[in-house]
Amino acid sequence: MHQQRSETRLSPSGDTEDIEHIEDIVLRLAPRLAYFAGVARTEHVTRAAQEMQVPQSTLSRAMVRLEQDLGVDLFARRGRTVSLTHAGRTFHASVERALTEIERAADEVRADADAATGKVAFGFLHTMGAETVPGLLQAFRAEHPRVRFSLVQNYGEAMLERLRAGELDLCLTSPVPDAPDLVARRLDEQKLRLVVPADHRLAARKRVRLAEAADETFVTLEPGYGMRRITDDLCKEAGFKPRIAFEGEEAETLRGLVAAGLGVALLPPPAVPRPGVVELTVTAPRAAREIGVAWLDGHPDTPPVAAFKKFLLSRRGRLLHD
Repeated sequence: MHQQRSETRLSPSGDTEDIEHIEDIVLRLAPRLAYFAGVARTEHVTRAAQEMQVPQSTLSRAMVRLEQDLGVDLFARRGRTVSLTHAGRTFHASVERALTEIERAADEVRADADAATGKVAFGFLHTMGAETVPGLLQAFRAEHPRVRFSLVQNYGEAMLERLRAGELDLCLTSPVPDAPDLVARRLDEQKLRLVVPADHRLAARKRVRLAEAADETFVTLEPGYGMRRITDDLCKEAGFKPRIAFEGEEAETLRGLVAAGLGVALLPPPAVPRPGVVELTVTAPRAAREIGVAWLDGHPDTPPVAAFKKFLLSRRGRLLHD
């Protein structure tokens, strides 16, 4: 009967049949594996049924069906006493490994969800890794000292994709995303500065209109980064398209390029002042980026994630220090 059912699902390559056949076997075998392990351990159906608190008839039928599905005898029977055949011993070794792995996985997810010692997968922008995030974690762990973190630094779009894939619980990003599958909350605003070499013609100034840099060569983050989009938009608002000489992945690398005289850049403030550059306040257009926290809409929070989310939202308006 099973062979006939499989043949109706044959594809030209046979791959669909193979995949569906494997899934069919797993679905039928999986519920019986713990029963099999119990009988194999005790070598007695009645004793195994008592230990697992299931009717003996249920256990006996499950073992018969398991053997029928596999097409091999797993037990040699002598009344209610059984012993493993050679095939049974081979199967038992693999079943024990599988059940041990399932138990390990269950322990892991329970530990990650524990309110006191659980884990939060937290993503954030590279530019927030030196100062902002360490300060946040220090303040949060003052009240939750044993909560663990899996930290991911990346650019905004990459973090949102990992959020959608279930690899992150929360992320700090900019711009604040507006997407139907995400929930996002604005937390703070960070002023951007025009960074120029120390010997630049504008270096003696404290403030500058962005249009005054229209003829300059820019160094920027790569396309796809939130700061790149903000740079392009601000330059457009100022009436020009920036001439870009270098594209990178790290704000501090861009500062190094500016210090080397290779261009100017629009960047958030550094954690530590960088020699060789001057950072100018941009008066027009208004140069700032919003920082927000995002999470997947409808995704249930574990207690540690809920606690950290509440903490982040409580920092609204005082997340950053320019």
